[in-house]
Amino acid sequence: MPKQKTHQATAKVIKKHKSGLLTYKKSGGNHQTAKDSSKQIRQRRNKGQLAKGIADRLKKVI
Repeated sequence: MPKQKTHQATAKVIKKHKSGLLTYKKSGGNHQTAKDSSKQIRQRRNKGQLAKGIADRLKKVI
């Protein structure tokens, strides 16, 4: 049976760490943020972490 190919669209958005953790960059933080509160802008700077159920499915395609 051949090896499964990496899903490139997913691989470009989600980063896989050595510990198995999957992270992604949160959206909406680049421009047009004047309407948002400082707290919202600050929270978008941090990486997002995928939930365990979704992460388990996506680890197979990355």
